[in-house]
Amino acid sequence: MKYILFLFLITGTLQLKAQDTTTWDLQTCVEYAIKHNISVQQADIQARINKIQADIAKSNQLPTINGSSGMGLRLGRSIDPTTNGFTNTQFLYNNFGLNGGVQLFNAGRLRNAADATTFSWQASEADKQNTSNDVSMSVATYYLQVLSAIEQTDITRIQIRQTKEQLTATKKRVELGLLPELNLLELETQLANDSSTYITANANIEQSKLLLKALLNLDASRPFDIKSQAVDQIKLQSFADLQPDYVFGVASQNLPGVKAAGLRVKAASKNELVAKANFYPTLSFGYNLSSNFSNVFNYISGFNLTGVSTPNATTPYVTVNSAKYFIQSPIFSPVTTKRNWGNIWNGWGDQVNNNFGQSFGLQLSVPIFNGNQAKYAYQQAKLNYRSASLIQENTNLKLKQDIYTAYTNAVVAFNKLTANQKAMNAAEKAYQFATKRYDLGLLGTIELLTNQNNFLKAKVNFKAAQYEYVFRIKLLEFYKGEALSL
Repeated sequence: MKYILFLFLITGTLQLKAQDTTTWDLQTCVEYAIKHNISVQQADIQARINKIQADIAKSNQLPTINGSSGMGLRLGRSIDPTTNGFTNTQFLYNNFGLNGGVQLFNAGRLRNAADATTFSWQASEADKQNTSNDVSMSVATYYLQVLSAIEQTDITRIQIRQTKEQLTATKKRVELGLLPELNLLELETQLANDSSTYITANANIEQSKLLLKALLNLDASRPFDIKSQAVDQIKLQSFADLQPDYVFGVASQNLPGVKAAGLRVKAASKNELVAKANFYPTLSFGYNLSSNFSNVFNYISGFNLTGVSTPNATTPYVTVNSAKYFIQSPIFSPVTTKRNWGNIWNGWGDQVNNNFGQSFGLQLSVPIFNGNQAKYAYQQAKLNYRSASLIQENTNLKLKQDIYTAYTNAVVAFNKLTANQKAMNAAEKAYQFATKRYDLGLLGTIELLTNQNNFLKAKVNFKAAQYEYVFRIKLLEFYKGEALSL
């Protein structure tokens, strides 16, 4: 019963651990890193800021229109906005305005500024992609380190099993008196060393996983494991498809870092035209609509009859029975009344309508002397263009150098892999011969363990050479524009 309960607890613990631990393949790691890595997020924010700046620069070419309104109480001597006359009475005022304008000619300054900011935004988008590529390559590097550590752990585990088998066989022979007890002690020492090596290898796995989780921006305490894959199963392109001249030709057209440098040259060229436009006149069209209201503006409340018109030589007349009768008109005088607080808003609409005014006009601004500011700005813009061109040239040179270096390293890695494979095969044969001789009593334990350790070291070196070769080839594939995959 106790055994069954123990087995149940162990099984439940293993199932819980399996549920908590997520297995990640390389593609999942890369996609997660691009989405959550802080450097990629910062590059994305910068690209969005540059996009807003590009939109602002484009909008600067559009006409402007602004509305305004004001309302208040004036005290003491001031100008009545409806009569433009001085008054010493307090009054309420309310004004409205609508104004705007558009630049008709500015030597292409606004258009070139919009193009420059657009190129800068596109360059920042390329920078974001370049940052994503760098993070992806780093993820692949750490991922391969974890796989390499896992395979090295498997090698040490096999080593422990072999040492245990030798220890068991030697123990029986010592008990029969065929071998001295020293042989048994030497093997026990070797088993302890192998166990220590295995513990170190396991620690390397966890350390590599921690580095990978940090790159993925994962919490260090989060359960995490990767999909194990033998290095022999990783698909690699041949050297014939990865010649440096061909890879450079493809990379110089596709890599975002190269695109970003080219876009910044275009932006600098447009900024040079923007600075040059400051030497030319600017022609603008503007308009203004306005109206106002004042409660001291008197309104006509009625009319008074003050008499009739006096006839004169030009006064029209009518003839009745041969008699002339001059036509006289009544004369009225309007009665104006000041608005009081009770009827302050009476006639507000009429007054605003009567006071409505509008103006349109052209404005020409000609630069004559501005303290050489335009001159120095243009000189600086030309130097910025030259600097951007040199950066682009250096980017291409560095890319070509990096590709040739990567190709040379791949060739060296291949030769090292071949040499380590031969060394491993030779060490394996030596270990097999040593084992047979040890079983026949023709070889001491020290010599056997020496051959065994040499074989272990050769296998570890061979696996390390395999992963180095895979990384070098994957780097060339990456320059070529191939997606990262194992």
